[in-house]
Amino acid sequence: MSRWRQQGSLWCLEPPVSTGVIEFIGGSYLAATPQISYRRLLEALCRRGLSLRAWSYVPGFDHQAQATEAWRAFRGARQGTPALPVLRLGHSLGCKLHLLAPDGGRGSSALVAMSFNNFSADRSIPLLADLAPRLGVRTEFSPSPQETLRLVSQLYGVPRNLLIRFGNDPLDQSPPLLEVLQQRPGDGSSLLQLGGDHLTPASAGLRQNLLGPWADDPLRQRQIDRLAATIDSWWRQDGGQAERG
Repeated sequence: MSRWRQQGSLWCLEPPVSTGVIEFIGGSYLAATPQISYRRLLEALCRRGLSLRAWSYVPGFDHQAQATEAWRAFRGARQGTPALPVLRLGHSLGCKLHLLAPDGGRGSSALVAMSFNNFSADRSIPLLADLAPRLGVRTEFSPSPQETLRLVSQLYGVPRNLLIRFGNDPLDQSPPLLEVLQQRPGDGSSLLQLGGDHLTPASAGLRQNLLGPWADDPLRQRQIDRLAATIDSWWRQDGGQAERG
């Protein structure tokens, strides 16, 4: 496995032989340094023969614009490379950005959405609920939570989606998303609940980078290893990975 390298706004990691590409978008401010915050999970997937493209960003209010920016970065990275199947992988806000991609998901064979988060701005940023009325402004993410689900129902075209919900995660909003997805003709989406919490995909790599190897939590590491195995196995089953992105 090669070292992480930066390509514009993407952090890339390559296995010796690649059988597919994962386009990853993380959640909230963890996504500013995905090669650190999500290192353990992404490297575990790379060891399974998957190339990694992780988008680095700082969240804003215009989620549609950021979804388009991420999509363009991923599309640019594909140019001049062998055609391999593409899995889009998101965590928290990253799931929403993948779902809002301007191609409606057509550039991928499937999506794995971990801890889908679609809260309003004042719920996501508590201070905003207090300040906005005092300042006489109304601030909301674009698209809003309701508009996001409407856009998914009308424009998102990928039938194969795995929603992963962790047991101790009050921020997860996977069930409403699953309901919208399953209302589409020919949908094959499913929901899987695993042990852990909202930070399960990110915590081990972040903790070790900040505190050193002594801070590793064996339970967290086992959870991440199981998560990587689950994602890889689900994508490969029924020949789904053979679809070209």
